[in-house]
Amino acid sequence: MVDNANIPKTTLCRTCASVFELSAEAKLRGCHNCGRSRLVSHSELLDLSIAHVDCDSFYASVEKKEDPTLSNKPLIIGGEHRGVVSTACYIARMSGVRSAMPMYKAKKLCPDAVILRPNMRLYQSVSRDIRAKFEALTPLVEPLSIDEAFLDLSGTQRLHGHSPAAMLAMLANDIEKDIGVTISVGLAPNKFLAKLASDWEKPRGFKVIGEHDMHETLGALPITRIYGIGKKAAEKLRKDGLTEIHQLQSMDEATLMRRYGEIGQRLFRLSRGIDVRSVTSSGKAKSISSERTLERDLANYPELEDKLWSLAENVSADLKRKNMAGITLTLKLKTSMHRIITRSRTLESPTQLAETIFEVGQDLLRPMIDGTPYRLIGMGVSQFRPLTEADQPDLIEPKRTKRANAEKAMDKLKGRYGLHSVHKGRTLKPQGKTAETKKAAKKA
Repeated sequence: MVDNANIPKTTLCRTCASVFELSAEAKLRGCHNCGRSRLVSHSELLDLSIAHVDCDSFYASVEKKEDPTLSNKPLIIGGEHRGVVSTACYIARMSGVRSAMPMYKAKKLCPDAVILRPNMRLYQSVSRDIRAKFEALTPLVEPLSIDEAFLDLSGTQRLHGHSPAAMLAMLANDIEKDIGVTISVGLAPNKFLAKLASDWEKPRGFKVIGEHDMHETLGALPITRIYGIGKKAAEKLRKDGLTEIHQLQSMDEATLMRRYGEIGQRLFRLSRGIDVRSVTSSGKAKSISSERTLERDLANYPELEDKLWSLAENVSADLKRKNMAGITLTLKLKTSMHRIITRSRTLESPTQLAETIFEVGQDLLRPMIDGTPYRLIGMGVSQFRPLTEADQPDLIEPKRTKRANAEKAMDKLKGRYGLHSVHKGRTLKPQGKTAETKKAAKKA
């Protein structure tokens, strides 16, 4: 049950990190210490230690820090012609520009925008600086991508002399002052709620969801706010009359599992804020990848796609051999002028399947086909997660589940009869009309 608005709550000043009791009526007077009004109040503020920290419009923020003349201009990061939007600053977003939007559409919505190609080396350098600040607070840092991470601050109050909430407020101020990037913070009892909270009040947000208010907070949201529920899944649920999380909260677990299988169990638990995953940091390999230098430069999609499948198989085999799965998939290209280009996508759940790696690789490759000749193509997986979370059955998209099951069955046959005992049709089918592919087809 959410606390009555008139009951005093523990309050944090996000400006000076002071913590005090403040009633709803007194909140208008601001912080007791510095008088500022950037306050966050919650009855469980000092009891929570799982945080999700997300940089606000990261690529655009870094570019504006590097070039202050861009500070008040709409800025879009992405391919200039046939590409897609990697990110957009909040000024551009006010015109309707969104990540993953085709660039031609973004230009129509915001014709005055400045468009820059991504500078991944710069972003990675800034990301490392931010990561160092995370790790100064706790060793339990679980990166999700270049600009976001989970932090478990349990037990750190004795070391730092401040509550996790106060340390997160100081962290946000330090990153903004020292690095020039703003962050949004979600603080909650578990990872699911923390990530949900961090997206609540962007930019420069600080949202708290506690155990006592999570049921009501979740109930007011659409089902699409549950991670892993995309457009297709949402449409399937909508056809069944389910659009709001409170509807799931009124259904028992057995009913949801009977209707949706393992997905139903996840819907039951997450709609109630149940998430038992721990924040994990790993000293293992940070990525697994495979790349190929081409015999000749290639500029067309079909020939590059041919190479992509074998790369996906190689990466998948390595992941399976090492019992690993990751959520961030990265395509690497090197132009004929030796310029390296990378494009990444972070999934909702980890994978080790070649089919999934290939499909994401296809999506990342298509916008890069603009006549540029490439001499190298590579595919990699990073941001590893527990294998138990990988490639769960997707009963809302049964075709995807069938493909996953087919690949797992093939893996068993390979383990029993050898790596070359079975192949997918894609591997055996000649896919191009070049001399190289025709020669390969003859040999097969």
